[in-house]
Amino acid sequence: MNAAQQPLGRMMIRDARLAFPALFQPRTVNGEGKPRYSATLLLDANDPQIAAIRKTITAVAREKWKDKGGILTSLEKVGKVALHDGDEKAQYDGFAGMMFVAASAQETAAPTVVDVNRAPLTERSGKPYAGCYVNASVEFWAQDNAYGKRINATLRGIQFVRDGDTFGAGSRAAAADEFDEIEVAVDDFA
Repeated sequence: MNAAQQPLGRMMIRDARLAFPALFQPRTVNGEGKPRYSATLLLDANDPQIAAIRKTITAVAREKWKDKGGILTSLEKVGKVALHDGDEKAQYDGFAGMMFVAASAQETAAPTVVDVNRAPLTERSGKPYAGCYVNASVEFWAQDNAYGKRINATLRGIQFVRDGDTFGAGSRAAAADEFDEIEVAVDDFA
């Protein structure tokens, strides 16, 4: 599907650093709310994709509210837009100096998760993981209901792109080549 045929709000965010992934099992945040699939996508504040994300969010706001900036500006001031300044969460690894998109999907709508070759990945694959780089298909949309106004991002899919330093205390399993080969004499088993 080319860009002209893509639904308003849908875009691919490329080579983003993945944080707080809940890609295979939906989770709650701090034990509150309904379980959801989710991912936080970190981009350098100077990444040209930030301008494209802002343009998409503005188009979504204009479509929903015929907004010329007033509602969107108000929502941004109170953190009710899916694009955020990473300095607000600088206490977390990798967030300082970055921008991030918080995206989620309902418990009944698991995102597609694939490898570099588009082969499906599972939780047992060990990737994607917090700290690796991914491409993410997201769809920005305007919420305006009893729960308030916001610009949200639905997580549609994730593609593992490349390894990165693991975030937080969670580390990946050791690779076999980290260990020395040990010569074992036959007598040792007698």
